[in-house]
Amino acid sequence: MSIQIRNITTADTLQLRRDVMYPTWSLDQVTLPHDADGIHFGLYSDGRLATVVSLFIEGDSAQFRKLATAHDQQGKGFGKLMMRHLEEVCRQRGIGTLWCNARETALSFYQQLGFTVFSERFFKDDLPFFKMKIPVKPAQAKGFTIIPAIDIIGGKCVRLTQGDYAQQKVYNENPLEVAMEFEDSGIQRLHLVDLDGAKKGAVVNWKVLETIAAKTGLTIDFGGGIKSGDDLKIVFESGAELATIGSVAVKQPELFFSWLDQYGADKMFLGADVKEEMIAVGGWLETTDRSVFDFLRTNLERGVKEVFCTDIAKDGLLQGPSTELYKKIIAELPGIRLTASGGVSHIGDVEELQAAGLAGVIIGKAIYEGRITLPELKKFI
Repeated sequence: MSIQIRNITTADTLQLRRDVMYPTWSLDQVTLPHDADGIHFGLYSDGRLATVVSLFIEGDSAQFRKLATAHDQQGKGFGKLMMRHLEEVCRQRGIGTLWCNARETALSFYQQLGFTVFSERFFKDDLPFFKMKIPVKPAQAKGFTIIPAIDIIGGKCVRLTQGDYAQQKVYNENPLEVAMEFEDSGIQRLHLVDLDGAKKGAVVNWKVLETIAAKTGLTIDFGGGIKSGDDLKIVFESGAELATIGSVAVKQPELFFSWLDQYGADKMFLGADVKEEMIAVGGWLETTDRSVFDFLRTNLERGVKEVFCTDIAKDGLLQGPSTELYKKIIAELPGIRLTASGGVSHIGDVEELQAAGLAGVIIGKAIYEGRITLPELKKFI
């Protein structure tokens, strides 16, 4: 399935507006007085217009109106994809608030996306409505990013040692509490890993993702068990800003490239697990004959923007990161935005990675074991 969102004309929106929202009205009746001032978007699925919406910018806020998805295309996540697109448009234009007049029947849809009610119930055309809004998070500067990790097994926050499920330690029964603590310290990113999903080969802990996405403003990348288009759809519908893709990119590169084309490079966080400079897959049990340099070069050429690399000999051991490997990758692939993962044991490691030219660092066990405190990380935020 090919998905594309693009600008359309007012006239392009009218048929869907009418058919979905006011089927007994004429096209003239569903034309808004200020349509000429709006920006209109259409989501096309395999070339067919499936969803439309209109955006009206008013100073530092923007109202969207007439979000409509064709009846036979509903339930596919197109509405949520369109809303994410509107947020990105607002973000690029420096708009701080996105709002709408939401039908009462659509409250739960918008609440799942993080919208909140800010009015009493009112009526239009004999239908009950509420005003709803969401703050638009500003774009993150492309500096050095601190990304704490939450690994999930059975809905709990755990950490493994070198990917071994037999060596797991539960750090918190409630991942939301952990995520909120990160956000309260000023952190903006979160690396969320579904270890149950990774083991099963399909996304399992999407409810944890949905809860954290709804209750915090963190920008979440989510991985573990993403093996199909359906898995990817669940991840984005549940609130992830990026999908973390690893083994699929190694074993089924054309499938990964199709996702890259469908959703865009800004929605993908490519993970490279490495053992002695060779790509590893299968829960780190299998080392391929492909070098990390060749693997990353191929993916960068296809448009990948964000990459993280884990040296599996280091992960979970608190023995320091593979800084020399990362330096070599950066030297071989100038311009790569590479995030370090694994081995960080104290704040000096973080300083070392920043000095080496890394785009960021994923930190897990060092935080949970108290080796690095959240106040220590503030200078990087």
